[in-house]
Amino acid sequence: MGGGFVTYIIAFLIVLSVLVFVHEWGHYWVARRNGVRIEVFSIGFGPELFGFYDRAGTRWKFSVLPLGGYVKMFGDANAASMPAAEQDGSGLSPEEQAVSFHHKRLSQRAAIVAAGPIANFMFSAIVLAVLFATSGHPFPPPTIGSVQEDSPASAAGLVPGDTISAVNGLSASRFADVSIAIRAAEGEPVLLTIQRDGETIEQSVTPELVTVTTEDGREFEIPRVGIVADSGPYSLTYSAISGVTETVSIAGMTLSALGEIVTGERGTEDLGGPIRIAQLSGDVAQVGVSALLWFMAILSINLGLINLFPVPMLDGGHLMFYAYEAVRGRPLSARAQEYGFRVGLALVLTLMVFATWNDLVNLQIFSLLRNIIS
Repeated sequence: MGGGFVTYIIAFLIVLSVLVFVHEWGHYWVARRNGVRIEVFSIGFGPELFGFYDRAGTRWKFSVLPLGGYVKMFGDANAASMPAAEQDGSGLSPEEQAVSFHHKRLSQRAAIVAAGPIANFMFSAIVLAVLFATSGHPFPPPTIGSVQEDSPASAAGLVPGDTISAVNGLSASRFADVSIAIRAAEGEPVLLTIQRDGETIEQSVTPELVTVTTEDGREFEIPRVGIVADSGPYSLTYSAISGVTETVSIAGMTLSALGEIVTGERGTEDLGGPIRIAQLSGDVAQVGVSALLWFMAILSINLGLINLFPVPMLDGGHLMFYAYEAVRGRPLSARAQEYGFRVGLALVLTLMVFATWNDLVNLQIFSLLRNIIS
């Protein structure tokens, strides 16, 4: 890890603390709006490092293990929101029941639980919108920003503002898709499907071969048509809309990648844990603020998605229990919920161990240890 170990640690703590705060703030804000008393708002797990009480009696604190956080509401038995033994009301006064999470209506409890992942998605959309409006898009859509004079694109009548939706019948969602398809044609004519002023136009363009010289003096030819992407910065309205659509797009790509891992089409080496996050946090922090914000936005989307998985202990597991309650008209038994949380804990810990193992393998820690021992 270049750039200093301290840089990586600081970047990791900032990234994770912000994302955990955003997630837990979603739970906290909606819970307070629904009259739930919040006992603890913690960034991290384990023993407390430092904290304070606010006027509502909530303990805000930072804890030793920075790998997550929690909001403990009145009526919770623990940080995972397992209901306390007295949730049936026999041990609570009417005043206490009024501020207890587990005595709220089903719709209120579901909204509080879902608010965490939703906050992550909203955070990502806002961050991406700000980036689009200030520094543009590093992976711009297939919209033409400028057309070079006396180029094949100019001769074919392409103009700035045209959006290329397909090349030779293959859809293009990014400008990079257009570039790849043109290079793959190796100088042969390409059929561009263009969206212009609400109309669809098909235009054939024959790339010109341009000789490029590398830094080491090597020369090779690249097919070009003479168009440059519209990489921004964009208007506030366009940026706001793009922040939402980009969040949805990244979430879709993430789910697709996970599906490929489950079906065996992709290897599990891409799964990373805390060590990978720390490494990437340090790497992007050294590139610049924009790169770090992009990384945080992507990580926030992943955090929101993971928490929606129907695994007990995660928000999706709670929502699964609430769906059962909505269908059956009564909550799942306390014993069944406890067993579910134990299984969920085992699954989460297993995934963390596996991801950390991947991190160590990718960092070649075991090869280093073998070399030291031998």
